[in-house]
Amino acid sequence: MLREPLEAGRITISRAAQQADFPAACQLIAAMNPCPCGWHGDPSGRCRCSPDIAARYLRKLSGPLVDRIDIQIDLPALSPAELATRASAPGEPSAVVAARVAQARALQLGRQGKTNHMLSGRETDDLCRPTDEGERLLREAGERFGWSARAYYRVLKVARTIADLAGDPLPTAAQIAEAIRYRRALTAL
Repeated sequence: MLREPLEAGRITISRAAQQADFPAACQLIAAMNPCPCGWHGDPSGRCRCSPDIAARYLRKLSGPLVDRIDIQIDLPALSPAELATRASAPGEPSAVVAARVAQARALQLGRQGKTNHMLSGRETDDLCRPTDEGERLLREAGERFGWSARAYYRVLKVARTIADLAGDPLPTAAQIAEAIRYRRALTAL
């Protein structure tokens, strides 16, 4: 049921020989544990799940749904000491980040009349073309990881957005690599 709104921004409901189409543009933000107990991969060794149990748990997510999740980030548990250190470390102020996001969004709207995630395949080819080195890296990653066309284009759009946030005219190899890392979290578990 999530695939249609995530892909098309619309949903079709069929009941009693009638059909209704509704706008359903959405942004999916989700979280999950890596296994039933939640500790798989933690250095503390608290996980008691076998690799088979952890793999079976992850397979509960459908492949087509995972394919539509553009950014996948693995967040390992932090120790109390790490939490204290990070809490006191100066970070980039939210207002600065918000201004950079607004600027990137304005750049996208000016360049193509919509944000990067709304681009069609052809528009993505035209507007998200990376540097030559970035193109080579993207092609190699797509072959190595067996990406679908959907996954390939989603990585390219994420890289284009990273480039927009940095103010770069083309996605660089480093930005392609960052987008690839965001794509690999669920399949790396």
